[in-house]
Amino acid sequence: EAGATVTELTLEQMNAVGIELGTIEMKELTNTLKANGVLQVPNRNKATVTALFAGTVTSLPIQEGNFVRKGQVIATIVNPEYIRIQEQYLTAQSRIAFAEKEHRRQQELYNNDAGARKNLESAAAELRSLTTERAAAARQLQMMGINPSSVTNQNLRNGLAVTAPISGVISRIDAQIGSYVDTSLALAEIVDNTSLHLDLKVFEKDLPKLQVGQIVHFKLANIPDTEYDAEIYSIGSSFESDSRTVAVHCTVIGNKKGLIDGMNVTGIVSLDRSTAPAVPNEAIAEADGKYYIFVSAGKTANGSVRFEKVEVVKGASDMGYTAITPIKDISPKERIAVKGAFFINAKMSDVGEHDH
Repeated sequence: EAGATVTELTLEQMNAVGIELGTIEMKELTNTLKANGVLQVPNRNKATVTALFAGTVTSLPIQEGNFVRKGQVIATIVNPEYIRIQEQYLTAQSRIAFAEKEHRRQQELYNNDAGARKNLESAAAELRSLTTERAAAARQLQMMGINPSSVTNQNLRNGLAVTAPISGVISRIDAQIGSYVDTSLALAEIVDNTSLHLDLKVFEKDLPKLQVGQIVHFKLANIPDTEYDAEIYSIGSSFESDSRTVAVHCTVIGNKKGLIDGMNVTGIVSLDRSTAPAVPNEAIAEADGKYYIFVSAGKTANGSVRFEKVEVVKGASDMGYTAITPIKDISPKERIAVKGAFFINAKMSDVGEHDH
């Protein structure tokens, strides 16, 4: 025997620690399913901010946690190369004017049999080349946020505004003023938490208990007193790596304050209600991974109460009560300790240790 299964307590001891007697009751409890999960934001609601052209950061008017709107300027970078692109556009623009005149002149000479066909073809090719060069430079200027038609020799710009591609919260800043960035380096990351969802990891045997539309109550490890809600909108159809779990996708509803992409949570799904023998949570003690209640086995000659330790299998827990299935028959009329099981178990463990 690993330890004692019977112990005695005087009425004074029972009163001192608040042990109370009662009976196993029939209670209507809600069955629940517990599962771990992680909060996630869909990739379409996350954005890595990069510069389309390399340069040195000269302003960075954002901080982590700031909310930014799509199109809002979040950084300015400079590079003399920006001026060269504007020069390319202006040069192509002016050369096109000359090339168009030359093409018209060659066309007239050819029409009047006074010019060679190869001169006309050469003028046409030059005009096409310059038109392509101007279009490429114009497209680069548009990507830089510069209107090509507004570019003149008097207003060449060496700075480029980097704007937010989506609305959301700045979750990370990777650059600082003075740092050099290129197209492969991230300036910042933006996350739109309004579309936050919860991915629960549910074991295969529990999947039949779940369905779309069920409500999940979940808590964060670092804020155990606050409960949040989510609603199941999709149940996965494949196993996650080696865990033999399936992802159950839920939309977070209601309060989202304090919730961040990547947080680990514990979720509880309410299933059905059923009537079962139940005892207050304080009537159950845990030892070595098993659960026990303590049945009153009458009084001794000196008035002490004798308690017998009986193993039980726990069922649903709800409203302070837990459903139990004792591994041996217990009469509904038998008295049990409905409060203070932890103390009785500790006393019994002491007795067991002294017996060895």
